Amino acid sequence: MWRRGTRGPSAYIPVSQITGPYVGDNIAAVMGLHPDYLHVFWKTQHQLLRMDGALSLPERHYVAIMASARHQCTYLVSLHSSCFLQVGGDPRWLEGFDAAPLKLRKLNDLNKILAHRPWLINKEHIEILLSSQGGHSWSLAELIHALLLLTHFHALSSFILGCGIYLSEDNNAVPRPPSPDIPLNEGCSKLQEAERVLAEIKKLDEEGEETSQEEMETRFEREKRECAMVPTNGDNSKAVCFPGILHFLEDPGFGYIDFTRRGEQAPPTFRAHDYTWEDHGYSLLQRLNPEVGQLLDDKFQVAFNLTYHTCATHSGVDTSKLRRAIWNYIQCIYGIRYDDYDYGEVNQLLERSLKVYMKTVTCHPERVTRLLYNDFWRQFKHSEKVHLNFLLLEARLQAALLYCLRAITRFMT
Repeated sequence: MWRRGTRGPSAYIPVSQITGPYVGDNIAAVMGLHPDYLHVFWKTQHQLLRMDGALSLPERHYVAIMASARHQCTYLVSLHSSCFLQVGGDPRWLEGFDAAPLKLRKLNDLNKILAHRPWLINKEHIEILLSSQGGHSWSLAELIHALLLLTHFHALSSFILGCGIYLSEDNNAVPRPPSPDIPLNEGCSKLQEAERVLAEIKKLDEEGEETSQEEMETRFEREKRECAMVPTNGDNSKAVCFPGILHFLEDPGFGYIDFTRRGEQAPPTFRAHDYTWEDHGYSLLQRLNPEVGQLLDDKFQVAFNLTYHTCATHSGVDTSKLRRAIWNYIQCIYGIRYDDYDYGEVNQLLERSLKVYMKTVTCHPERVTRLLYNDFWRQFKHSEKVHLNFLLLEARLQAALLYCLRAITRFMT
């Protein structure tokens, strides 16, 4: 158990709020606030990193390093550099990306696009990797394994940085002070946040009016434009990249840009009903990597359906509309539209400071700060903010998978 006064696993969550036994594994300590999710997360990551697969163990950890470096996640870069050596990886690869085999370096374009602008992925990216000459080509099984690792560690980087998770002290972390016990509503001017959310949920439940398809499309387009107007933390600041991260990056200046940008032609909207996770992405993975496909589906469902029927201090609450608004807002940021969803609900349920936090965690997680974490949902429990981060992780992961699996489907047909 974590002792009061010691440094907890997170810079943002007071150590008194961490109740699990996972001392020494800071990710598990934070995820352990929700044991059902932690269980399926662990199973999925174990399958990707340890069980039978197309990539060797050193290659898997090196791909994890490549993915984590895109978001400057020192926790994961450090952890998987150690794991890479433990499973027999060549130490020279850790000298920098240029020292890695050409076959791995060829993943760079896919890595940076998946991390920052997944809507740009097309079948040509897949074709180039599968048809490279000189013994540097990827098999389809290898590429699927690499894509699953890249998307997993991009999204996990968001979770770690969004929750302020420290690298465990036994991994040569820089010493930091204990996580403070700060009352959730200290200095708060938003004491009615939970009541406002509950009132909006009730209003939506009572309205029950039919909305035309034309109006639903109008509301999505409006929300898509408004997504671009929501800033992320530190929008005008230049990111500083740590030297230990920089040598694993090619094109470090390549980052997220808004799907819809003022004065520019937006890429085509990804209509989720034309290529759904359930009917297309999941079924493709069931053919190509059935073990991971099933675990991912389980993980998506656990994260989305997780509820204790509470909202801050209120109990007996149906939070399904709030969870759906969070999930669909993140995928809207990536240009994905659900035809049967009324995007007007997003603005009713998600206030601006929450949107800023969500967009920063998803698109620029290296910019998250304690102030940003404390600035939304001040009445809510830390465990509820961790659940929010599960939804961000999984919605982002599914969005990236939908784009790359659609590209693979188009390559195969």
